[in-house]
Amino acid sequence: MLEYEKLLWESGCDGIAGIDEVGRGCLFGDVVAAAVILPKGLVIEGINDSKKLSEKKREELYSVITEQALYWSVCRIDSAEIDRINIKQASRLAMKRAVLTLGAEPGHLLVDAEKIDLDIPQQAIIKGDATSQSIAAASIVAKVTRDRLCVGEWEAMYPGYGIAIHKGYATKLHREKIVELGPTPMHRRSFLGNIMAQIEQQILF
Repeated sequence: MLEYEKLLWESGCDGIAGIDEVGRGCLFGDVVAAAVILPKGLVIEGINDSKKLSEKKREELYSVITEQALYWSVCRIDSAEIDRINIKQASRLAMKRAVLTLGAEPGHLLVDAEKIDLDIPQQAIIKGDATSQSIAAASIVAKVTRDRLCVGEWEAMYPGYGIAIHKGYATKLHREKIVELGPTPMHRRSFLGNIMAQIEQQILF
């Protein structure tokens, strides 16, 4: 998990920031990005792509990462902005803002599968959250942040949709609840084409 970082350290580069986002494929809620700068040489045992870890392990690693990171930040882009500029651009914007709010300018960016519009040396790494500790750390921070919003604030705001269960993803339960109850202000209208057509058909008949 330190292959990319070691090459950069050996070239004299410090302040390596890992960047990742979560919630890109959701029907509901914000896309959340995180940026993390870990100390040079730090090894965090058990770190991996957040999707491959249990909720308990993610929470444990979140505490380790946020306690030991030199700098870390999180940025959210809401559903209205996602609908306005599209999810790809919203994800990139969230990652850019996460870097800009780190509190220090990184020497290099390691980004999960994307390029960010910043004048900082960077690498876009396919499946970077499974191959780079820095990106995996950002993935975990973003995932835990978003899951906590789903289970807490967003579930309380919109009870009955099962947000705490499906976390906003397009599960059968979630699609059924949107048809039954209608979309909330936090649903991404640009993602609801077939579902909205089904709702409109119900209204007509």
